[in-house]
Amino acid sequence: MIINCIAVDDEPLALGLVCSFIEQTPFLNLVGRYSSAVEALRAIHAQKVDVLFLDIQMPDLNGIELARVLDNSKTNKPRIIFTTAYNQFALEGYRVDALDYLLKPFNYEEFLHAAHKALAYAQLVEKSNAAPVATVAASAAPEERIEDEYLFLKVEYQLVRLALNDILYIEGLKDYVKVWLQSAEKPILSLTSLKSLEEKLPAKRFMRVHRSFIVSLDKINSITRNALQIGKINITVGDQYKEAFGQFLSKWV
Repeated sequence: MIINCIAVDDEPLALGLVCSFIEQTPFLNLVGRYSSAVEALRAIHAQKVDVLFLDIQMPDLNGIELARVLDNSKTNKPRIIFTTAYNQFALEGYRVDALDYLLKPFNYEEFLHAAHKALAYAQLVEKSNAAPVATVAASAAPEERIEDEYLFLKVEYQLVRLALNDILYIEGLKDYVKVWLQSAEKPILSLTSLKSLEEKLPAKRFMRVHRSFIVSLDKINSITRNALQIGKINITVGDQYKEAFGQFLSKWV
Protein backbone atom coordinates (compact mmCIF):
# COMPACT_ATOMS: atom_id res chain seq x y z
CA MET A 1 0.00 0.00 0.00
CA ILE A 2 1.26 3.48 -0.93
CA ILE A 3 0.21 6.51 1.12
CA ASN A 4 0.17 9.96 -0.50
CA CYS A 5 1.72 12.61 1.76
CA ILE A 6 2.16 16.37 1.96
CA ALA A 7 4.69 18.12 4.19
CA VAL A 8 4.02 21.63 5.51
CA ASP A 9 6.53 23.73 7.44
CA ASP A 10 7.59 27.38 7.17
CA GLU A 11 11.16 26.50 8.22
CA PRO A 12 13.11 25.34 5.12
CA LEU A 13 15.46 23.04 7.05
CA ALA A 14 12.63 21.36 8.94
CA LEU A 15 10.61 20.98 5.74
CA GLY A 16 13.59 19.46 3.95
CA LEU A 17 14.15 16.97 6.75
CA VAL A 18 10.54 15.75 6.78
CA CYS A 19 10.55 15.46 2.98
CA SER A 20 13.77 13.42 3.06
CA PHE A 21 12.25 11.10 5.68
CA ILE A 22 9.15 10.64 3.53
CA GLU A 23 11.20 9.91 0.42
CA GLN A 24 13.24 7.18 2.13
CA THR A 25 10.14 5.43 3.47
CA PRO A 26 8.97 2.85 0.88
CA PHE A 27 5.23 3.07 1.59
CA LEU A 28 5.09 6.90 1.59
CA ASN A 29 4.72 8.98 -1.57
CA LEU A 30 5.52 12.70 -1.34
CA VAL A 31 3.01 14.58 -3.52
CA GLY A 32 3.70 18.10 -2.26
CA ARG A 33 5.82 20.29 0.01
CA TYR A 34 4.63 23.70 1.16
CA SER A 35 5.85 26.50 3.38
CA SER A 36 2.35 27.70 4.32
CA ALA A 37 -0.89 26.07 5.42
CA VAL A 38 -2.88 28.10 2.90
CA GLU A 39 -0.88 26.63 0.01
CA ALA A 40 -1.30 23.16 1.47
CA LEU A 41 -5.08 23.62 1.75
CA ARG A 42 -5.32 24.42 -1.96
CA ALA A 43 -3.28 21.33 -2.79
CA ILE A 44 -5.41 19.08 -0.58
CA HIS A 45 -8.56 20.19 -2.40
CA ALA A 46 -6.90 19.55 -5.76
CA GLN A 47 -5.63 15.99 -5.24
CA LYS A 48 -5.90 12.89 -3.07
CA VAL A 49 -3.83 13.26 0.09
CA ASP A 50 -3.84 10.55 2.75
CA VAL A 51 -1.49 12.00 5.37
CA LEU A 52 -0.40 15.53 6.20
CA PHE A 53 2.87 16.11 8.07
CA LEU A 54 2.05 19.49 9.53
CA ASP A 55 3.94 22.11 11.53
CA ILE A 56 1.85 24.12 14.03
CA GLN A 57 3.48 27.52 14.48
CA MET A 58 3.14 29.19 11.06
CA PRO A 59 2.05 32.66 9.87
CA ASP A 60 -1.36 33.37 8.32
CA LEU A 61 -2.93 29.99 9.11
CA ASN A 62 -1.35 27.77 11.75
CA GLY A 63 -1.45 23.98 11.84
CA ILE A 64 -4.23 23.69 14.42
CA GLU A 65 -6.42 26.07 12.42
CA LEU A 66 -5.80 24.10 9.23
CA ALA A 67 -6.73 20.89 11.05
CA ARG A 68 -10.02 22.46 12.14
CA VAL A 69 -10.76 23.59 8.59
CA LEU A 70 -10.14 20.07 7.30
CA ASP A 71 -12.22 18.57 10.10
CA ASN A 72 -15.22 20.59 8.88
CA SER A 73 -14.67 19.55 5.28
CA LYS A 74 -16.92 16.81 3.91
CA THR A 75 -14.30 15.55 1.45
CA ASN A 76 -10.53 15.29 1.18
CA LYS A 77 -9.79 14.84 4.87
CA PRO A 78 -6.24 13.54 5.27
CA ARG A 79 -5.03 12.26 8.62
CA ILE A 80 -2.62 14.62 10.34
CA ILE A 81 0.74 14.01 11.96
CA PHE A 82 1.91 17.18 13.69
CA THR A 83 5.60 18.12 13.60
CA THR A 84 6.33 20.88 16.09
CA ALA A 85 8.85 22.18 18.61
CA TYR A 86 6.11 23.05 21.13
CA ASN A 87 4.72 20.33 23.39
CA GLN A 88 1.97 22.58 24.78
CA PHE A 89 -0.09 21.89 21.65
CA ALA A 90 -0.26 18.14 22.28
CA LEU A 91 -3.74 18.19 23.86
CA GLU A 92 -5.08 20.47 21.13
CA GLY A 93 -3.59 18.15 18.53
CA TYR A 94 -5.42 15.26 20.15
CA ARG A 95 -8.69 17.19 20.06
CA VAL A 96 -8.46 17.69 16.30
CA ASP A 97 -7.98 13.92 15.94
CA ALA A 98 -4.32 13.98 14.95
CA LEU A 99 -2.82 10.59 14.17
CA ASP A 100 0.44 11.41 15.95
CA TYR A 101 2.49 14.27 17.39
CA LEU A 102 6.22 14.46 16.60
CA LEU A 103 8.19 16.80 18.83
CA LYS A 104 11.16 18.50 17.17
CA PRO A 105 13.93 17.58 16.92
CA PHE A 106 12.92 14.02 16.01
CA ASN A 107 14.94 11.32 14.26
CA TYR A 108 14.01 8.91 11.50
CA GLU A 109 13.12 6.14 13.94
CA GLU A 110 10.53 8.38 15.61
CA PHE A 111 9.26 9.51 12.22
CA LEU A 112 8.97 5.91 11.02
CA HIS A 113 6.98 4.96 14.11
CA ALA A 114 4.44 7.69 13.26
CA ALA A 115 4.44 6.66 9.59
CA HIS A 116 3.59 3.08 10.56
CA LYS A 117 0.57 4.41 12.49
CA ALA A 118 -0.57 6.05 9.27
CA LEU A 119 -0.04 2.80 7.38
CA ALA A 120 -1.96 0.78 9.97
CA TYR A 121 -4.84 3.27 9.82
CA ALA A 122 -4.92 3.17 5.99
CA GLN A 123 -4.96 -0.63 6.05
CA LEU A 124 -7.85 -0.62 8.52
CA VAL A 125 -9.83 1.74 6.29
CA GLU A 126 -9.08 -0.35 3.20
CA LYS A 127 -10.08 -3.54 4.97
CA SER A 128 -13.31 -1.94 6.18
CA ASN A 129 -14.19 -0.64 2.71
CA ALA A 130 -13.40 -3.99 1.11
CA ALA A 131 -15.51 -6.04 3.51
CA PRO A 132 -18.06 -8.09 1.54
CA VAL A 133 -21.70 -7.10 1.82
CA ALA A 134 -23.75 -9.85 3.41
CA THR A 135 -26.30 -11.47 1.11
CA VAL A 136 -29.83 -10.94 2.39
CA ALA A 137 -32.04 -14.02 2.43
CA ALA A 138 -35.10 -13.97 0.22
CA SER A 139 -37.38 -14.02 3.26
CA ALA A 140 -35.74 -11.03 4.90
CA ALA A 141 -37.17 -7.54 4.73
CA PRO A 142 -35.49 -5.33 2.05
CA GLU A 143 -34.24 -2.86 4.64
CA GLU A 144 -32.74 -5.52 6.91
CA ARG A 145 -28.96 -5.50 7.22
CA ILE A 146 -26.25 -6.82 9.47
CA GLU A 147 -24.83 -4.20 11.85
CA ASP A 148 -21.11 -3.63 12.14
CA GLU A 149 -19.54 -5.69 14.88
CA TYR A 150 -16.77 -3.26 15.79
CA LEU A 151 -16.28 0.32 16.91
CA PHE A 152 -13.07 2.14 15.98
CA LEU A 153 -12.11 4.49 18.78
CA LYS A 154 -9.29 7.02 19.03
CA VAL A 155 -7.22 6.17 22.10
CA GLU A 156 -4.21 8.42 22.67
CA TYR A 157 -2.62 8.63 19.19
CA GLN A 158 -3.84 5.36 17.78
CA LEU A 159 -7.05 3.84 16.46
CA VAL A 160 -8.31 0.95 18.59
CA ARG A 161 -10.87 -1.60 17.43
CA LEU A 162 -13.44 -2.56 20.09
CA ALA A 163 -15.91 -5.40 19.66
CA LEU A 164 -19.45 -4.16 20.24
CA ASN A 165 -20.26 -7.39 22.10
CA ASP A 166 -17.55 -6.51 24.63
CA ILE A 167 -19.00 -3.11 25.57
CA LEU A 168 -20.96 -2.93 28.82
CA TYR A 169 -21.67 0.80 28.95
CA ILE A 170 -20.10 4.14 28.04
CA GLU A 171 -19.70 6.93 30.54
CA GLY A 172 -19.40 10.53 29.35
CA LEU A 173 -17.18 13.00 31.20
CA LYS A 174 -16.46 16.64 30.33
CA ASP A 175 -14.14 16.14 27.35
CA TYR A 176 -13.72 12.38 27.47
CA VAL A 177 -15.63 9.12 27.48
CA LYS A 178 -14.92 5.96 29.41
CA VAL A 179 -15.81 2.74 27.60
CA TRP A 180 -16.33 -0.05 30.12
CA LEU A 181 -15.67 -3.50 28.71
CA GLN A 182 -16.66 -7.00 29.76
CA SER A 183 -13.11 -8.22 29.12
CA ALA A 184 -11.20 -5.56 31.11
CA GLU A 185 -11.23 -4.21 34.65
CA LYS A 186 -10.25 -0.68 33.63
CA PRO A 187 -12.15 1.40 31.05
CA ILE A 188 -10.83 2.61 27.70
CA LEU A 189 -10.42 6.40 27.79
CA SER A 190 -10.97 8.45 24.63
CA LEU A 191 -11.11 12.18 23.94
CA THR A 192 -14.47 12.30 22.18
CA SER A 193 -18.07 13.15 23.02
CA LEU A 194 -20.88 10.87 24.10
CA LYS A 195 -23.04 12.33 21.34
CA SER A 196 -20.46 11.38 18.71
CA LEU A 197 -20.40 7.78 19.93
CA GLU A 198 -24.18 7.66 20.14
CA GLU A 199 -24.35 8.45 16.41
CA LYS A 200 -21.92 5.63 15.57
CA LEU A 201 -23.48 2.87 17.65
CA PRO A 202 -26.36 0.73 16.31
CA ALA A 203 -29.61 1.86 17.92
CA LYS A 204 -30.92 -1.70 18.20
CA ARG A 205 -28.06 -2.63 20.53
CA PHE A 206 -27.29 0.55 22.46
CA MET A 207 -29.39 3.23 24.14
CA ARG A 208 -28.60 6.52 25.76
CA VAL A 209 -30.41 6.54 29.09
CA HIS A 210 -28.77 9.51 30.78
CA ARG A 211 -26.84 12.61 29.77
CA SER A 212 -23.73 10.74 30.95
CA PHE A 213 -24.46 7.13 29.99
CA ILE A 214 -25.01 4.91 26.96
CA VAL A 215 -25.73 1.26 27.79
CA SER A 216 -25.50 -2.01 25.90
CA LEU A 217 -29.05 -3.35 25.94
CA ASP A 218 -28.08 -7.02 26.01
CA LYS A 219 -25.82 -6.46 29.04
CA ILE A 220 -28.63 -5.23 31.31
CA ASN A 221 -29.05 -7.52 34.31
CA SER A 222 -32.12 -5.96 35.92
CA ILE A 223 -34.44 -3.09 35.21
CA THR A 224 -37.04 -0.83 36.85
CA ARG A 225 -39.02 2.09 35.48
CA ASN A 226 -36.38 4.61 36.50
CA ALA A 227 -33.10 2.68 36.61
CA LEU A 228 -31.19 -0.31 35.35
CA GLN A 229 -28.31 -2.45 36.51
CA ILE A 230 -25.30 -3.65 34.52
CA GLY A 231 -22.94 -5.76 36.57
CA LYS A 232 -22.43 -3.94 39.87
CA ILE A 233 -23.40 -0.47 38.65
CA ASN A 234 -26.87 1.06 38.89
CA ILE A 235 -27.64 3.72 36.29
CA THR A 236 -30.52 6.14 36.74
CA VAL A 237 -32.59 6.97 33.66
CA GLY A 238 -32.58 10.72 32.96
CA ASP A 239 -35.86 12.58 32.55
CA GLN A 240 -35.35 13.38 28.86
CA TYR A 241 -34.69 9.69 28.08
CA LYS A 242 -37.59 8.18 30.04
CA GLU A 243 -40.01 8.02 27.10
CA ALA A 244 -37.63 6.03 24.89
CA PHE A 245 -36.61 3.90 27.86
CA GLY A 246 -40.26 3.25 28.65
CA GLN A 247 -40.80 1.90 25.14
CA PHE A 248 -37.88 -0.44 25.64
CA LEU A 249 -39.19 -1.41 29.09
CA SER A 250 -42.55 -2.41 27.59
CA LYS A 251 -40.76 -5.27 25.81
CA TRP A 252 -39.68 -6.69 29.15
CA VAL A 253 -43.13 -6.90 30.70
